[in-house]
Amino acid sequence: MSEPHEEQLIHPRTLHFTTRGIAPVSRVHMWEHHNARALIPLDIHTIDESPLQAREINVHLPNLGLAQVNGSPQIVERSESFISDNPKDAVAIYFATRGDAFFFHRGGNESLKPGQAIMYDTDLPFTRGFAHGLEELVLTIPRVVYRELTGAESLREPVVFPFGSGSQATAHALAKLVRSTVAPHADGSAPPTPVDPGTERCLLDLISSLVVHRQAGKGPCYVTAAKDYVERHLADPDLSAHEVAAAVGISPRHLARAFAEAGLTLREHIRNRRLDRAWELLTSPEGDDLALGELAPRLGFSSHNYFSRAFRNRFDMTPRRARQQLRAASH
Repeated sequence: MSEPHEEQLIHPRTLHFTTRGIAPVSRVHMWEHHNARALIPLDIHTIDESPLQAREINVHLPNLGLAQVNGSPQIVERSESFISDNPKDAVAIYFATRGDAFFFHRGGNESLKPGQAIMYDTDLPFTRGFAHGLEELVLTIPRVVYRELTGAESLREPVVFPFGSGSQATAHALAKLVRSTVAPHADGSAPPTPVDPGTERCLLDLISSLVVHRQAGKGPCYVTAAKDYVERHLADPDLSAHEVAAAVGISPRHLARAFAEAGLTLREHIRNRRLDRAWELLTSPEGDDLALGELAPRLGFSSHNYFSRAFRNRFDMTPRRARQQLRAASH
């Protein structure tokens, strides 16, 4: 019998840019040059006479482009004539993490604040402005990939959506996965970090789910989004499968099936994460001033007795013993 095929890790192409060390008079030109080859061609202008400050990390996967961008106040645009000379043939999602921004397009204008994202066709004219600078994550999706994921040729209008901790789970999970994929490449002096092929598949599935809310074939990434939602609501004693499924955008039955494919149940995952968090609090300085009786309600358990039994079954010791063990070890 042949050995099961193991997928090879992706070795992404990574690029780094910084204006540090570049003469002020050349910075805008070099910034435009970098974006043209690494992200999206842009016509860029500074707002005042201050020298441009900018930094960018790019990670190119086989089907997607990811970036983390930081910069001082500036205006970037793609006019009809500029697009004609510099087509990109892609859809982009910009996740604003710092700094307010405006986005002018044919149909009007949008205002973005940190925690909001905008998705738009890069070959439709737009102007973006950052009066106080910017920090954002960017995801570029080639048009052929976007078509395969969504069945649509393009976006005619921008789509603005929140991705912060209180937002829809799929959007939050997508932004979080973009950030975690780019982060290991922040050190330009280190060799590129290999990427699990499952990471790109999950990014693609989350994009598809975000755009068209398809349910079929997205089990692993619905589990990722559900786990992310659970992590942000561990303290809620009323956290339920119906609530998590609604946040992810699928039915409770479909979510249960997705978790079953991963070898666990949602209920088990919630309980285990609460117990893991209890262990962290009991065995770290963070929980020194926390009374044992406060743990159960703080972590969403219905009663202290149930919490104590579950903790003992999981860790083979009582919560009190776990705390005593840490204190004995620290002396």
